[in-house]
Amino acid sequence: MNNIDRIIAKDLLSIKAVFFRPDEPFTWASGIKSPVYCDNRLTLTAPKVRCDVENALAQTIRENYPDAEVLMGTSTAGIAHAAITAHILDMPMGYVRSGAKDHGRGNQIEGKLEPGSKVVVVEDLISTGGSVIEVVEVLREAGAEVLGIVSIFTYGMKKGIERLAAANVKNISLTNFDVIAEVAAEEKYIANEDIARLIAFRNNPSDESWING
Repeated sequence: MNNIDRIIAKDLLSIKAVFFRPDEPFTWASGIKSPVYCDNRLTLTAPKVRCDVENALAQTIRENYPDAEVLMGTSTAGIAHAAITAHILDMPMGYVRSGAKDHGRGNQIEGKLEPGSKVVVVEDLISTGGSVIEVVEVLREAGAEVLGIVSIFTYGMKKGIERLAAANVKNISLTNFDVIAEVAAEEKYIANEDIARLIAFRNNPSDESWING
């Protein structure tokens, strides 16, 4: 699959999994105003897009993590993608809860994971990187060798890049904010002049000067 980043960008835009609205910003839970809304769960209800995404994840893992033995999804958005991709690759999978269960065996890692297993974490979206790094740390504490992360989309925010580097964890995303912004302009979802505003947001989300152009 050539030009995976552009193919996935077009897919996500076509089903509004990534939706740009620079003139009517969304408000994140943190209070930050954002020109973009991302919900990759929508890929699961769009068969063609789902097929493109899961095959691209499988190809990315084959090419970049050939020694992978187990896929581990993030809870909850990464679980379905890890399961489908593991099926394509004929590999075992599991997932990591946001916290240990308060009943039963008290598991935080669901699925069989032997110490020393070479693991790839499957995530749907990376912004600041905090949640996926917590998953990596849980797996490392359990004795896994985390080869890296595959994700559908990354904002490429400075904070996220720095956090991943500090945690010594590699991430490969199918597409990214810059590519999706470019494709969105080409496909007339946004105006060409909006690209600079979007990049300004990505570079410094706390600076809202992009809102007024």
